[in-house]
Amino acid sequence: MKSLLDLLMSQTDWLVLTGAGISSLSGIPTYRNSEGKWQRKSPVTYQEFLLNETSRRQFWARNIAGWRFISAAEPNIAHLALVKLEKMGMISGLVTQNVDGLHEKAGSKGVIDLHGRADSVLCLDCGDMQSRQSLQDLFKKHNPIFFNKVERIVPENDASIDNLDFTSLIIPSCHLCGGLLKPDVVFFGEVVPHSKIDLCMDMMKVSSGLLVVGSSLQVFSGYRFCNWASKQGKPIALLCNGDTRADHLAIEKTRADCGPVLRHWMQLSNERIYSDEIGKLN
Repeated sequence: MKSLLDLLMSQTDWLVLTGAGISSLSGIPTYRNSEGKWQRKSPVTYQEFLLNETSRRQFWARNIAGWRFISAAEPNIAHLALVKLEKMGMISGLVTQNVDGLHEKAGSKGVIDLHGRADSVLCLDCGDMQSRQSLQDLFKKHNPIFFNKVERIVPENDASIDNLDFTSLIIPSCHLCGGLLKPDVVFFGEVVPHSKIDLCMDMMKVSSGLLVVGSSLQVFSGYRFCNWASKQGKPIALLCNGDTRADHLAIEKTRADCGPVLRHWMQLSNERIYSDEIGKLN
């Protein structure tokens, strides 16, 4: 851990990219193991969601359970440490692959939600947006028996949702046009908007280096940040509990829970600022 902290303290203006590992301490399950492989059934792709009603029911069955965990989650020490590091100038930007909104809830500013936000639902026909919680209430109204089963599931055993019978699940439609509803997130097989990619590229250009926290980088939308940093000759640091797709590009990697490490970085930065202020008074 010391070598990682030495690197992080050697310069300011890091771009931070976070993944599912940072939110696990908040009770949100991660779906890959330490080797970056799926711990449960593969997610429904965008194409399957659009074209197959059974796949849509399967997706929403999982999502009903997952939303319970996301909506109840609170920022943990890792999220809060990043807020303070941002205020200190150690971080120039924050991009997250997560859709839980916990960085914003913690107080981070200018967060780029690379894959969207799970708390909003989009109608694919008319473009209307509604809150995910309002849809959850409709799901519960139309599927009380299914909800009773889902509410017994805890985060540590969330994979059991795949064993529930979802064939009779009633899926609400858009209240305005009767169209197809989808969470305002990027599915597998779907493309991150070009405008968002351009903004992320600009953030990488003005940063001094890249710190990846809690991500295996198996998805290219996250891995591309390491390609950018490498081509720009900027240091890449990895903080996660397992293997990543960019291990060969990083100059420093620490296998550890991200919360204590980020908090330690925040404390060291705070001590330096305090020391500098005392020095100015002498």
